[in-house]
Amino acid sequence: MAKPTWPRGRQCAVAVTVDFDGDLALLSEDPSLESREKTLSQFRYGATRGVDRLLALFADLDVPTTWFVPGANAREHRELVERVHAAGHEIGNHGFAHEDFDRFDLTGQLSAIEAGQEALAGVTGARPRGFRVPQGDFARGLPEALAAAGIDWSSSWRGDDLPYVHPAGPVEIPLHHELEDAPYFVFNLDPPMPAGQCRIAGYADVLDNWWREFQAYHRFGLCYVLRLHPEVSGTPGRVGLVRELLRRIRATGGAWFATGSEIADWWRVNHPVNEPGHPADVFARLTGGDSDA
Repeated sequence: MAKPTWPRGRQCAVAVTVDFDGDLALLSEDPSLESREKTLSQFRYGATRGVDRLLALFADLDVPTTWFVPGANAREHRELVERVHAAGHEIGNHGFAHEDFDRFDLTGQLSAIEAGQEALAGVTGARPRGFRVPQGDFARGLPEALAAAGIDWSSSWRGDDLPYVHPAGPVEIPLHHELEDAPYFVFNLDPPMPAGQCRIAGYADVLDNWWREFQAYHRFGLCYVLRLHPEVSGTPGRVGLVRELLRRIRATGGAWFATGSEIADWWRVNHPVNEPGHPADVFARLTGGDSDA
């Protein structure tokens, strides 16, 4: 594919995204931790401190962002989600209780998404257009079925560094593990998370990784998707790490900072079909028209 052009002659696209999971991700993975208040408190830190720090950072640097929020979190932390929305950031669907989608068929996945839509609309007054799978994989046919819930773009899959179009479904804005905070920093001592290994990476190394990736995305005109969590990147030191990254990106010039919906809208108009032989189209053809992760 030829090097894409971006709005206003920008060199690349940058989507800063935030998953406001709280303790739901932990409980979805292991419900037995419900009584482990010390462990849960680590993941509730985002609501206590992290959201405010990230909002202040984005306001200071004038960076638009997209926040993916489970419906249950929107109800529990209504005031926080209202402030995110009032600050002009986009709110995306992240299921209802950060469900593991591997445990659901298509009907169950759509039910979780619809519950999230209703909860988020009750807080912000609008049904989200974007979706990120909370955990697990898509059931076959989910991309095509998302439109019924009012969702026309997703940022859930990987496997590319430019947006693409699911056959008969939404625009996909792919992301990558190396551009997330969780693989570097999520860690709990007891019970051990992740099991069997330590994980608190050096901040300078993480910044170097994120920065080197941006330089390459900028060079080749790609779509750089950063994925943060308030409970992970909202600490006093790590929010400074994010600040330094965004400051460098701003200073480089040529980056189009945009929400997920802005990127999806632009891509849909300028690239309504995928390049020949794109894996999403090949998979759909081989499976009789359904997409699957």
